[in-house]
Amino acid sequence: MKYSKRYVIFCGLFLIALFFKFHIFGRGMERVEPFRGADLEAQIWNPLIASSVNDNLLSVVIDNKEYTNEQYPFYMDDNLNIMVPVTILRDALSCSAHVYDGERLIVEKHSSEVTFELDGRTATVNGEEKELVSPFTRREDGFYVSLNDLTGYLDYTYSWDMQENLAAAADNSQNAAIIPAKYDLRDRERVAKVRNQGIYGTCWAFAALGALESSLLPEEEAQYSADHMTLANGFNLSQYDGGEYTMGMAYLAAWQGPVYEADDPYGDDVTDRSLTAVKHVQEMQIIDGKDYEKIKEAVFQYGGVQTSIYNALESSQSSSPYYNQRTNSYCYIGTEVPNHDVVIIGWDDNYPKENFTLELEGDGAFICQNSWGKGFGDDGVFYVSYYDTHIGTHNVVYTRIEDVGNYDHIYQSDLCGWIGQLGYNKESVYGANVYTAGEAEELVAASFYATGKDTQYELYVVRGFEDEKSFEDRIPVASGTLSNAGYYTVEFNQGISLRPGERFAVVLHIVTPNSVHPMAIEYAADEMTEQVILDDGESYISSNGGFWEDVRSVEDANLCIKAFTKNQ
Repeated sequence: MKYSKRYVIFCGLFLIALFFKFHIFGRGMERVEPFRGADLEAQIWNPLIASSVNDNLLSVVIDNKEYTNEQYPFYMDDNLNIMVPVTILRDALSCSAHVYDGERLIVEKHSSEVTFELDGRTATVNGEEKELVSPFTRREDGFYVSLNDLTGYLDYTYSWDMQENLAAAADNSQNAAIIPAKYDLRDRERVAKVRNQGIYGTCWAFAALGALESSLLPEEEAQYSADHMTLANGFNLSQYDGGEYTMGMAYLAAWQGPVYEADDPYGDDVTDRSLTAVKHVQEMQIIDGKDYEKIKEAVFQYGGVQTSIYNALESSQSSSPYYNQRTNSYCYIGTEVPNHDVVIIGWDDNYPKENFTLELEGDGAFICQNSWGKGFGDDGVFYVSYYDTHIGTHNVVYTRIEDVGNYDHIYQSDLCGWIGQLGYNKESVYGANVYTAGEAEELVAASFYATGKDTQYELYVVRGFEDEKSFEDRIPVASGTLSNAGYYTVEFNQGISLRPGERFAVVLHIVTPNSVHPMAIEYAADEMTEQVILDDGESYISSNGGFWEDVRSVEDANLCIKAFTKNQ
């Protein structure tokens, strides 16, 4: 039976408990205080129960999202509380959760702020001290907090099913918004240092790296090289030419960077292409269409968000009818196209409309960090009205940044990333990239671009690829739905062993609502991409997954599908 082992253990534990209860108390209850016997039973009983729970499949369901101890290191402690890694809180609870100085955990959601001190027996909840059953603790693999304690202070319901080995938590708050009306990452020590792009058109790189650095704070502080991002990429451009957010995404997705600023300082027009990435960026989400709530949630949960505006100022010292120097407030309403990237680091829904030079319908502004040094605005920061024409139209948030040991090899043929799109004038398309294994490896993940919201995907692998007929033997390895457009890495539900020199294909079936060309491709679209390398890939495309054709017969392009392996 499924639970027979556990039931045998529990029966044994029950007999032990009975023994202690009657043996100890039977000797004279007037000489043994009842709470001491209860403590003794707990000291013996609880660790045995916890051990039994931890030896089996342990599941945690939070707001209908299920996690197991096969994927995440949950465990039951000796207080019989489920301890969860802090690293999952942000996504599982849709909250802000950060560890400061390796000693203090701050969790924010709705109007609540909960602070835990390492190994402390109390938590501070909205300024009031509350008792904990299990303290915030640290193990070799990271920080842990009691799910029962935390969710109770965030207005969640919590339950534990011993028979199913299942903990469940659900948001019970009457407040629909998970974010406050005002939020500023500067108050949370989660803002990158203000930089100065000088005379160059490198705002796109400073905004990308500023948002990336912010997403790592406060746990990890780093400064990455804008020089390397703008000079050591796959594009044909100088630092005077300017750029846009997909270029930064391509550079990071290809593991060309980031590298440290100290290793490639800015402004000398010299770069070192031999430098290798010090982080692997595996996911970058795009929030389109002025979805202000999603932008705010991204800032709240992940950190700074890269965005574009039309900038009518020429420098930190210039003036413009759209900028109020007294209040450091900016609003452009017009038809000019975006020409400048900044980082959204907060917002204020009640920021007065009177602070702007234009007559506006209502209050509210995003708090933005510029790349013009601390001499601009409020130490490099200014307010952009919600009514600005471009603010929040195209935004990038860096949602998965990993250490360089996450995978051993990357297989790719799209160093310039998402330049255009390909398809059959319908929402769905199949695409595949073929690679050759360098050594004995395990294929464990693949990445691709979702070119629109609510994209559904299926991933397959073909081993021993020979020709188009090989696609008939594809192995399903992953599927799912992606809420936002962007770049995603998906882990396979099973590793695929590869022989040295074996040709293999990663197959992607993608469905993007309201799209006619859902597959991202790289190709020579303009002067900046005219030097794109297209002979480094072997790509195939299909309308229905049955009949396949070489992409080159349709478009001179490479598909944006990468593969990731680990050494065997």
